[in-house]
Amino acid sequence: MTGPAGGPAASGHPAGPALPPTLAANPRLSAWVDLSAAGAVTVSTGKVEYGQGIWTALAQVAAEELEVGLDRVTVAPVRTDRSPDEGITSGSRSVEESGAALRQACAQARMALLAAAARRLGADPASLRVADGRIVGPGGPTGLTYWTLVAADPAVLDRDAGPPVPASDPRRWSVAGRSAPRRDLPAKVTGRPAFLHDLALPGMRHGRVVRPPAVNARLAGLPDAAALARAGLPPGTAVVRDGSFLGVVAEAERDAVRAAGVVRRAASWLAGPEPGLGALPPLPDCDDLAAFLRSAPAEESTVARRADQAAASRAVRTVAAEFTRPYLAHASMAPSCAIARWDGEQVTVWSHSQGPFALRGAIAAALGIAPGQVTVCHAEGAGAYGHNGADDAAFDAVLLARAAGGRPVRVLWSREDELGWAPLGPAMLARIEAGLSPEGRIVTWRQDVWSNGFIGRPGSGGHPRLLAAAHVAGGEPAPPAPDGPPTGAMGSTRNAVPGYDIPDLLVRRHRLLAMPLRTSSLRSLGAFLNVFAIESVIDELAAAAGADPVAFRLAHLSDPRAARVLREAARLAGWDARPRADGTGWGVGYARYKGLAGYCAAVAEVEAHSSVRVRRLWVAADVGKVISPDGVANQLEGGAIQSASWALKERVRFSRSAVTSVTWDDYPILRFSEVPRVQVAIMESEEPEAGAGEVAQGPVAAAIGNALADAVGVRVRDLPLTREQVARAIERG
Repeated sequence: MTGPAGGPAASGHPAGPALPPTLAANPRLSAWVDLSAAGAVTVSTGKVEYGQGIWTALAQVAAEELEVGLDRVTVAPVRTDRSPDEGITSGSRSVEESGAALRQACAQARMALLAAAARRLGADPASLRVADGRIVGPGGPTGLTYWTLVAADPAVLDRDAGPPVPASDPRRWSVAGRSAPRRDLPAKVTGRPAFLHDLALPGMRHGRVVRPPAVNARLAGLPDAAALARAGLPPGTAVVRDGSFLGVVAEAERDAVRAAGVVRRAASWLAGPEPGLGALPPLPDCDDLAAFLRSAPAEESTVARRADQAAASRAVRTVAAEFTRPYLAHASMAPSCAIARWDGEQVTVWSHSQGPFALRGAIAAALGIAPGQVTVCHAEGAGAYGHNGADDAAFDAVLLARAAGGRPVRVLWSREDELGWAPLGPAMLARIEAGLSPEGRIVTWRQDVWSNGFIGRPGSGGHPRLLAAAHVAGGEPAPPAPDGPPTGAMGSTRNAVPGYDIPDLLVRRHRLLAMPLRTSSLRSLGAFLNVFAIESVIDELAAAAGADPVAFRLAHLSDPRAARVLREAARLAGWDARPRADGTGWGVGYARYKGLAGYCAAVAEVEAHSSVRVRRLWVAADVGKVISPDGVANQLEGGAIQSASWALKERVRFSRSAVTSVTWDDYPILRFSEVPRVQVAIMESEEPEAGAGEVAQGPVAAAIGNALADAVGVRVRDLPLTREQVARAIERG
């Protein structure tokens, strides 16, 4: 019973415990648990698998709560017409959100089935238990199973979840809490079809989109069909034009690629958007992003403020510095892909989007149709680290499929499309000034962060935010991406508030109101630069205080979980006995992700001779209760390696009109031969699950930056940490 606006009823009695939010939003138990196939359990979730192993962990949750063998459990692919809507699969929240919802749904399903069995047997439900789906009474097996109960009463789970019931005791877990074989890996490592890219539907045609030569170019002209045929357009190719959206549909992929080349060479473009939409300025100077970030119009807001003038007045030494990161690409291993098929006024889309429900809404809004006319089916893609080009490719496929007469159309982006047109992680600048007391304590901290918004996913801010939606007739460029509330947990402010005991503190955000390049969510959002900057300054403050970097941090950490991961990372690395050698340095980094989720500390050993190389990384993390230890280790290792790649190599380059780093030569990532040895430690914890997918990004980059400073004697404050950046830092002294 609820009161106004869904609040607690005004009965004078305190409200009971709440259901997990995504179960409360999707309360039908049958939407989560399906026992219609004899001997099998199919569970549904709104969280998608994209290589992070989440479906393995969620299957473990379901098996534990239903008390069945893990081999019985299958996770159903996410479809917007069947699955519970759990929003976006992002933010390291899948176990926290979907795991909690599925655990409670399965616990309630188990109780409903035991109650049904008790009615059949005339027994007390408390006298019954479950053994691998079989109902067992005081005298042994009863002959009833989950599946016979459902066969006798198919509606037994067709009910809404009630108030929360006790879930299984983690101390008695037999499936959850231990490593299980990853469900998604066998097909991938043996080369069997595993990805959307491998899906072939009957009658499928192939499409390619011809992109403008500049971000603000518009299509001025295109030769007629006869001229295109003379230019070599493959027979049977359909050319699709809608405003400045231009694409081709052919019978075979090779013909689509060839046709796109013919059309690209034949089309003529003009700089500037459609008339009446205003002029777009040229892109900023790629080699002076700091100047652009400081000078662009921005909206200022306070993220955190703690005033203690008495403490601040005791500062006798100040460290002030600026840190930058460039625009970063997702650089997914496989370019984005999608398939779409129109059936009258209905369209079905197969996509590797992280947010199928948000994509459905954005496609409907862009086309001016009802969301119910769009069905999005998730299929895994090869590589996703946030909002990459998957959603854009899906809308490309929808537009091209309208010209295919009901046949499905597959759109595969090129590598140039992926690196040149997918949303980017924003360039950022952080300015920090911090003061030390005579006793070597941090007493004051001022931090300002400049960045475009990170929340540019489809539908955010009330705009479809799909690439082709800006190119079709009547379309317009998406407004600058939102950044979420300035809480220290969202967008560019993520981890902008230091997790240390500092009495006088002020953190401010400057969200840019100009967006020359499209920006959106990239793994860890603002935490990557914020932690890098904060931990760099912490090291400088430790040096000013004459303190060991680990000891200095511990002296400013009152949270025992924080101190525990820091001590463990230092122990793993042998910090106190670390060897010293010319050109080799050691560094440490720490953060609690978002200031409220998982804890992570890292130690790096870096070699800086002719180039900068990370030799070894040690990572310790506390992410609360762990469902799948192997899955957590995978996430920590993968996050650490990607963070090293960002820190050492990655940078989007562009001219004043277009992105130019559109090949692996122009946008290098860490090679296999450059991957450091990574050792991880997962701390045991009884705290709630907190997610592991992004906790390592900031601490690892910070550890690398601090190790580089230790190796070369100067600090590089502008990412990436290349040989050229080191030389410039040495020249500046």
